[in-house]
Amino acid sequence: MPLFALLLAFVGACLYIAFEQNNVISISNLSLLLGGFLVAVAGYTLAKPAEVGQALKAFPRANAPGYVLMLASTAWFLWNIKTEDMEDYVNLKNYFYIGFGAVGVGSCIYLRDFLAVRGLAVFLLLLAKLILDTQRIYMFSEPVETMSEWRLIFAVWGYAIVIVSMWLIISPWRMRDIIDWMTAEPRRLVFKSGFRLLFGLLLIVLGLTVFKS
Repeated sequence: MPLFALLLAFVGACLYIAFEQNNVISISNLSLLLGGFLVAVAGYTLAKPAEVGQALKAFPRANAPGYVLMLASTAWFLWNIKTEDMEDYVNLKNYFYIGFGAVGVGSCIYLRDFLAVRGLAVFLLLLAKLILDTQRIYMFSEPVETMSEWRLIFAVWGYAIVIVSMWLIISPWRMRDIIDWMTAEPRRLVFKSGFRLLFGLLLIVLGLTVFKS
């Protein structure tokens, strides 16, 4: 339940950025949001690795997070279609709403096998777009003399997310295999959580210092 609560909070924050701020957030605030989420997840994992291991094993076929992630991703994607300036397709937007909306909702009904993995992968693709767009806005709006090369963390991370997410969409069972491997030895989960904790702390420091406007 704590992990599910963290997931709901993070998904809610992303949807707030999408709907209320039209997918616009400063690189400082994005760094703090992502860093805070990583630190919270990693801290809980290090505190209760056995419980988190069991939760991870159940995740690929869990319905509740699958519904949340898939429906949230569908809503976010449809909002992106609404707000994007696509003059060549402006007359087709209604068909996009119906088509992609039906795919998202239909997946929750007819494609529930590994729904959580598929929903996570689609959500991560949208998150990667937000990360890359935010980094790009920072790159073009910040004066060269004050621009930090730490921004490249977001560029590399964003494209890495895209590659991994596409791979998981094509082969969702791979996440199950990865989780089984990671939880087979407790130290593997602890090591990964330690890395996630350090990376999250780095993002928080960058958000509070380097990117602080």
